[in-house]
Amino acid sequence: MKYSLKIIIDLPLKETIAKMDSLENLKKWQDGLITARVVSGNFGEQGAKTELKYDFGKRKITMIETILETEMPHHLIAEYRAPGVINIQKNTFESTEDGKTVWRSESEFKFEGLAMKTLGLLMPGIFKKQSLKYMRDFKNFAESEIA
Repeated sequence: MKYSLKIIIDLPLKETIAKMDSLENLKKWQDGLITARVVSGNFGEQGAKTELKYDFGKRKITMIETILETEMPHHLIAEYRAPGVINIQKNTFESTEDGKTVWRSESEFKFEGLAMKTLGLLMPGIFKKQSLKYMRDFKNFAESEIA
């Protein structure tokens, strides 16, 4: 399953990336995130692995983020692995003439096991909806949070 999303953040590129590229800020805009800890490498750098633990009430999820490629502030590819699912996310960031930032995200999901494959087939919208929610939550955080 693949999809693309785009959002415009009312901040210059440099400020947007400074707020995004912060382990401490993740909890401020990722609803459900209870812990984020680097398990190898340096956060945000190519090859770095970060363990992310989420609590969504009845669902608790632990995933590992691996930075596959980075040319920040313009480009970041990360892999997210959780039980039964792998998500490769390609993110690009660009400045607009009026000093805003365009964030484009392309996601590709691969499902393992019958339950996850069925979920991906029958309810693909829940993954896109969650991705868009996090993009909007980041936008709201970034535009309202004082650096």
